[in-house]
Amino acid sequence: MIDPTAADAPSRTEQALHRLGLRAICLFPAMQRYSLHDARVKEIVQLAAARPGTAVFVHCGALSVGVRKKLGLPSRFDVRYGNPLDLHALAAEYAGVPFIIPHFGAGLFREALLVADLSANVYLDTSSTNRWMAYHHGLTLPTVFKQALEVVGADRLLFGTDSSFFPRGWNRAVYDAQVSALDTAGIDEGVRHQIFTSNFDRLFPA
Repeated sequence: MIDPTAADAPSRTEQALHRLGLRAICLFPAMQRYSLHDARVKEIVQLAAARPGTAVFVHCGALSVGVRKKLGLPSRFDVRYGNPLDLHALAAEYAGVPFIIPHFGAGLFREALLVADLSANVYLDTSSTNRWMAYHHGLTLPTVFKQALEVVGADRLLFGTDSSFFPRGWNRAVYDAQVSALDTAGIDEGVRHQIFTSNFDRLFPA
């Protein structure tokens, strides 16, 4: 995770990719309050482009940090900077770089679908409880999967759960909910294998 507006962001990114062997750069524009159109963001994406096999993860839409909420700490995020549409120009210019939008756009589902439809290098990840569906009347997880598959295709959906470090650990309930949603949507085993396994393996080969 890097803040592209920090003075040492390029050097830290180069160290992470070249010396530490990391393979994804995580950007949180709303959290760190910068625009994806900022030239400093482009500089970070150029570093990803120079190292094939590196993906850029861009958090869009609603953003909440659970531990801060539990502790009553303010989160001075600016969701104006979390619009998936702002990713389109970067994705178009750096067509060889995979960009991953998590949580189906986290409330900006339509915009995430639009960008992914226009850019073959944009992937959607399925993680979290997907509570953002409350912003879309009548939307359910099975219909989210069906619409994403219709627009984006099976080869650009990546399974995710928001599992994390102790004490949360493996987020089994999210996995179970996604399996159930795919059952309800009538998604066949071949497509499920792409979502749960082979798409990730293709992006990040061992």
